[in-house]
Order: sequence, then C-alpha cells, then structure tokens
Amino acid sequence: MKPAAAFLTGLLLLTAPPPAAGLDGAAIAARLLQAYPDHLKAVEGNVLVWRDGTRMPLDDGAGPKSFEALLAKPDLKDQFSMEYRPGKPDTPPAENSGPGRVRYEPFFKKMYGGCEDRAMARKLVTIGWLPRHRGGKAAVTTVNKVHEHLEAVSRELDELPDRFMKYLIPLSGTYNCRTVAGTGRRSMHAYAAAIDIAAAHSDYWQWTAGGARGKFPYRNRIPQEIVDIFERHGFIWGGKWYHYDTMHFEFRPELVQ
Repeated sequence: MKPAAAFLTGLLLLTAPPPAAGLDGAAIAARLLQAYPDHLKAVEGNVLVWRDGTRMPLDDGAGPKSFEALLAKPDLKDQFSMEYRPGKPDTPPAENSGPGRVRYEPFFKKMYGGCEDRAMARKLVTIGWLPRHRGGKAAVTTVNKVHEHLEAVSRELDELPDRFMKYLIPLSGTYNCRTVAGTGRRSMHAYAAAIDIAAAHSDYWQWTAGGARGKFPYRNRIPQEIVDIFERHGFIWGGKWYHYDTMHFEFRPELVQ
C-alpha cells in the first residue's frame, strides 16, 4: 500500500513545464472516439459529444499551464499534453514528465461512476489473477470491458517463467475508493480501472530520499516483459513517470494507440 504522505514542494518542482505531445485537436478527438466507443459519439468543434447527449469541452481556453495546473485543473486536451510511448524507454523520464498522470476527473467519473455511488458497485466483478500460479483475486470494473482486458493480461503473464512471479504476486491493490496520496484528486483505483502489482519488488518516488534541489534518482525493478504485456492491452505504466510508481498500471487506451 502506498503511503498517504503529503507532496513535498521541494521534490515536485511544480512550475517546470512538461514535454508536449504535439497532438492537434483532430488527433485527440480520434483517439478518444476510438478508445471509448461505448460512451463517446462524436466531436463537434471544441465539444466532445457523449452517446447520452452530454456535451463536454475539450479545451477550457486557459492556455498553457504549469505542471501543477495540469494536475490540479486540467481539461480533456491536457490529458494528451505529455506523450506516452509504449515499449522500453531509452532514458529515465524527463523532469516532471508524467504521461497519463493528467486526468480530467469529470470525464472519468461520468464514464466509470463515482465510487461513493452504489450503482458503481454493480459494475464490479472479481477475476482470477494468474490462476496457474494461485495469484488470488482482483476486483475490477466491467465498464469499457476493463475486466476482459485485465483477464487477457493475466493469461499472458501466467505464461511467463516463474522468475517473473515475484513482481506480480501478491497484488498490492485494484479497486479502492480513494484519492491519489497527498492530493484531493481521484485515483484510477477509485474507478476500478487500475492495478498495483507486488509492492515488495516495486519502486515509488516518495520512498526515495531527495537529492540536490529536491530531485531524486529514478529506480525500477519491473521487467520490460511485464510492461509490454500490459501495454498491449491498453494499460499505461507508472514507471514512465518522473514521479514514478512502478507497481501501477491503469487502463488508458487513448494513450497507447
């Protein structure tokens, strides 16, 4: 379980701008519509149109934002402000890079529901995790068929050699009605669309002592073979963030197309 420690200003370096993804409005619209066809109908100019008729702006018109503002007050377009690149990274993440950490909460809450709502509980199922290796169970949402995608991940991981199992078992969490540690922002775990693999063999930036100017060294022990399997099924990995969380994977197919 990750600690609920407060963010330290010296560590975050919040004003540094992240690298831009360079996607235009048409590309962003196409990615959203392709990733979530059960929910989204069209994009009309600056407006995302849901199948139930709900209209949601893509761009709030606020212009360029600091890293802090991207996390605290993003719009839908801001979710693409940092490019997520599947595959093995060539270098550790750049300072304040965090593709996928920017989440427009109204978008995800409308799609998955609020975890305080009983209706969301009816969308949860329990799946077997790595059954060949007796990995236990995982609670996950059926929205966007996340349960099916995670079952596909589990089947592939179950075929890996035994030396990989220490990174995968026991699980450190799936569904959890909580916020991101140290913030008021909803975690993707609150939507039952995220999974934390074995914490004992993972690394998390808040577990690392800061160095010069509040920076901290990048650390990762999760094999690339595991990351590749998750990414093939629409999950992004927290190990590609400057504020890294290498146990964390979340379903974000709009970012891994």
